[in-house]
Amino acid sequence: MLIALMIRWIDPPYSMFMWQQSRALGQQKSIHQEWVDWEFISDELKIAVIAAEDQRFLEHSGFDWDAIAQTWQARQAGTSRGGASTISQQLAKNLFLWSGQSWIRKGIEAWLTVAIELIVPKQRILEIYLNIAQWGDAQFGAEAASEFFFAKSARELTRWEAALLAAVLPNPVIYRVNAPSRYVTERQRWIVRNVRRLGGPGYLSEL
Repeated sequence: MLIALMIRWIDPPYSMFMWQQSRALGQQKSIHQEWVDWEFISDELKIAVIAAEDQRFLEHSGFDWDAIAQTWQARQAGTSRGGASTISQQLAKNLFLWSGQSWIRKGIEAWLTVAIELIVPKQRILEIYLNIAQWGDAQFGAEAASEFFFAKSARELTRWEAALLAAVLPNPVIYRVNAPSRYVTERQRWIVRNVRRLGGPGYLSEL
């Protein structure tokens, strides 16, 4: 609970996943990340990430049980291409935990997710997530990604640029912003449609 209370008020300067990626890159590259507050991130990116990663973000308390059930059924049928983690779960995992699929790690992730949802407002959860999400080998956070891929600040991103960034979030090492595959461009268009269905940036007023 103390960890969740801290991130409600203090901007985390680093994440466990950033540390792991830095070690993996070694001296080949250095991690690029610059924290920017909520108002300096494009509303188009905020809603694009929700549309891509967690369309029930406002409705759930950390776990999207419908998505979990659907993903389980898809995996049983061999048609799944992703998981059902919410933004809150991804924040807990990327900020505090090591990589892996052990039940111990999953249990800690679940506990952290509950603590975060109880203590941290939804807007703050999304703000932190956007500042630590990986968008390239060494690009973490909306500002570093925007500057690297589009030569502009995160607050200037357009809807289609934001959708392209959101489209690679399942695996930004395999899926590239600067060399989008057919799957990524199809996902980009799907995200734009979902943004419209959610009501566009106006959806954010409910956070």
